[in-house]
Amino acid sequence: MTVIDIDFLQQWVGKQEAAEDDITLFPARAMAAALNNATLPEKGDALPLFWEWMYFLATPKAEATGKDGHPDKGGFLPPVPLPRRMWAAGEVEFFQSLIIGQAAKRVSTIESVDLKAGSTGTLVFINVRHDFYQNEVRCISQVQNIVYREQPLERSELPPGKPAPEAHDFSADIAPDPVLLFRYSALTYNGHRIHYDRNYAINEEFYSALVVHGPLLVTLLLELQRANLPDRKIKTFKFRAIRPTFDDASFKVAGTLDGNRLSLWSADQTQSICMTIKAELSE
Repeated sequence: MTVIDIDFLQQWVGKQEAAEDDITLFPARAMAAALNNATLPEKGDALPLFWEWMYFLATPKAEATGKDGHPDKGGFLPPVPLPRRMWAAGEVEFFQSLIIGQAAKRVSTIESVDLKAGSTGTLVFINVRHDFYQNEVRCISQVQNIVYREQPLERSELPPGKPAPEAHDFSADIAPDPVLLFRYSALTYNGHRIHYDRNYAINEEFYSALVVHGPLLVTLLLELQRANLPDRKIKTFKFRAIRPTFDDASFKVAGTLDGNRLSLWSADQTQSICMTIKAELSE
């Protein structure tokens, strides 16, 4: 079991960094094409919620990239000595849209670093707040919950999942493929090999297939909301990754609306919930 010096890692709490970006048109158009959207965005359009993860990207050199494709540890995030890093959950508060083609700024702050013991071993949780601004006005505030965990020593079957609800107001079937995963990795500059290198994902990290990105699942769920409730805007939402999704089978995205409360979820081929969103919509 890896020894964690949590006092050392907690010295990163309060650390901040700022990044600027022009919210250029090409990534938004490329994302719309990757998602097979009917229309492509134009300069001056509102950037769809959660597409901001294509911008403000760090660009580590090849020599500063680890075997798994992630940047080497250290720098802004604390150097947690655990090999697996996942985006476990998050919450978002939406004030107004970022506009494509206008300069913007993101300010990131490490809010907490915590050590916990889980069923799979030692876990380290890091909460990072990201505030996005345009014209000095805060547009979006997000809290990103990152979890670091031990690497499994052998392949094992996933435990039984929580069954997805049978009733829903709208849904769509998604057939993931390596092209979609590659495009999303490229647009978000995510080098983690579990999303595009099948041999690595299966033989090194003991997954059964390529892993669909958690943020991509969130994006697909929000696209479902945009398609079915185009006149309703999200004020806040929380998402949580429950179970990994793989590219070797289709999965479903679905949702229900109860007044201003929206529930969205994805379910794999076993009808087990993989990603959930709980959102509050504007009037």
